[in-house]
Amino acid sequence: MIELKVGDKAPFFTGINQDKKKISLLDYADKKLILFFYPKDNTPGCTAESCNLNSNYQTLGEQGFQVLGVSPDSVNSHIRFITTYNLCFDLIADTDKVLANDYGVFGEKKFMGRKYMGIHRTTFIINTDQIIEKIFRKVDTKNHSKQILESYK
Repeated sequence: MIELKVGDKAPFFTGINQDKKKISLLDYADKKLILFFYPKDNTPGCTAESCNLNSNYQTLGEQGFQVLGVSPDSVNSHIRFITTYNLCFDLIADTDKVLANDYGVFGEKKFMGRKYMGIHRTTFIINTDQIIEKIFRKVDTKNHSKQILESYK
C-alpha cells in the first residue's frame, strides 16, 4: 500500500458517479477538493460522515471547497444512498478499487481480532494546483466538516 503525504501531487483519476457520468480530478480544478474515501454506503460511520459533510455543504462551498466521496459500492448503491439522505455531492463507484489503491487507502484492516482487506477511511484536501494540502486519516465522522474547517484557521 502506497502512502501519499502532504505536498504530493494528487493522483489523477477518472470515475463513474451516481449518474453514470465520467468525472475526473480535472473537473475540480477551480476549487479545493475534499476527496473522502469511505468503506460502505448506509453503514453508521459512513452515513454520519456523509451527512455531516452534506449538512455543511454550503459553508464548505463558501470556503472554496467542493466535496466528492469514493467507496467501492456500485452506482446503484450510491443512487440509493444519495436519495435516502438527500446528498448534494457526487459519489464515485470505485468497484474495482483503482482509486483506493492509487490513493493508498485500500489495505489490511483489523476488527475484533479479524484481519481483512478494506478501505481505510481517509480524506484528502486537494488544492487548485492538484497538490495534496491536507490528509485526515483519523476522521471524526460526526464532525468531519468542523475538523476540516478548523484545520484552516
